[in-house]
Amino acid sequence: MAPQAPTIFSLQAPKDISLNEIEAELNQIWQSYGITGEDGGLPAATRATTFTLVVYEPEETQYLLAALGFYNGPIDGILGPQMDVALRQVQKQHDLPETGTATPETLAVLREEFAKRQGNGTGDNVSYNSNATSPRIADEIALRNPCRIIALFPIAGEDEGVKAQVSAYCPIQKQSSSTLICCEYITLSGTASALERVGGMIPALLIGGLPKFLWWKATPDPNNSLFKRLAAVCNNVIVDSCNFNEPESDLLSLQELLETGIPLADLNWRRLSAWQELTAEAYDSPHRRAALKEIDRVTIDYEKGNPAQALLFLGWLASRLEWLPISYQHENGDYDITHINFLGQEQRQIEAELAGVPVADVGEIIGDLIALRLSSTNPQADCGTVICSETGGCMRMETHGGAQSAGLFQQVSSLSEQKAEALLSQQVQRWGRESLFEESLGVIAKILKSGTES
Repeated sequence: MAPQAPTIFSLQAPKDISLNEIEAELNQIWQSYGITGEDGGLPAATRATTFTLVVYEPEETQYLLAALGFYNGPIDGILGPQMDVALRQVQKQHDLPETGTATPETLAVLREEFAKRQGNGTGDNVSYNSNATSPRIADEIALRNPCRIIALFPIAGEDEGVKAQVSAYCPIQKQSSSTLICCEYITLSGTASALERVGGMIPALLIGGLPKFLWWKATPDPNNSLFKRLAAVCNNVIVDSCNFNEPESDLLSLQELLETGIPLADLNWRRLSAWQELTAEAYDSPHRRAALKEIDRVTIDYEKGNPAQALLFLGWLASRLEWLPISYQHENGDYDITHINFLGQEQRQIEAELAGVPVADVGEIIGDLIALRLSSTNPQADCGTVICSETGGCMRMETHGGAQSAGLFQQVSSLSEQKAEALLSQQVQRWGRESLFEESLGVIAKILKSGTES
């Protein structure tokens, strides 16, 4: 039996309105509900009072699923459990592999069905039920913060202007039944050019005097006028490099944005925190801390498909140990191998290898770290460390070779909060510039600019 979803109380089911009616409609929701609920039968509701989150969602999958009746949540851009179920339902109906992901074959079926509906005059509006299972953003964010979420949803097809919807959801918590903590949703959908055209009115929808976040789920484009307009008025621009299509060039784009003064945060960087903490702990003792300067071999294994995590970790390590990148070479094959050379203190030569390892069971996060090894060609140096996410990873690293066996093994515990929506909920608790991330990204930019492809 499937677990029961958290209870969601809907103050306002999604309602189509004109752009100039958005604020008035939101005010009406709260005036209708009142501060103690209808007839006093429900607890008081807290309106958005903490921050505004703008979500730019480039993916059409959620819109298509909603329009065809497979998906019954808000158009929020989160590919969570509801989306997984909906996609599997589509795939089962059309005899496709049930992956729960938006495969090209699945998207082709959805586009075809949507075109048929539009041809019959029945597919021109997105609708979803207010009693659907819990919206993912509300699950992870509204439980902690009453906020406003503005979802920008580009769609394919002819430019017919921008459609607006507003809604309000309040998760009901057993531990705190005295107050409903609610999220306001504003959904704007239209072609990319239509959304850019109304970009000037979006800053006016941000709650004045409160933090403002932009979660840009596409690769940030410095030349995109809508991106530039929103980034200029937000406290943080949030990305997730695990979804980058071209990680190396996209990470370079992030560095360019940092240089223009845009405060960036990467959810993928948050996924490295346990690895960074264990690495730092491995050299806490005074004699091992002194041996840090002896490290001249670094090996990092990651799930083949996206090297962003491996590069971010290496950038962090190199920035902390003041290594200067001098060469970079990437080789594609069964294993994606990247060789990077650094110049360390006292002109010491450091060699790093990143290995994209093909794995049978790829998780939700593309490019997760598997294991890493720090060692030295000096057999007398006590600096060997292996950290891994699984026993097999440790075994592989132990037999990797080298002049020095690892003196310290550590294993990263199960990382249950790796999903984007959970990390996003943590990220909106802070804003501004992140020096460690920026320094690491700066090193990555130097690495990539020093390299060759083969």
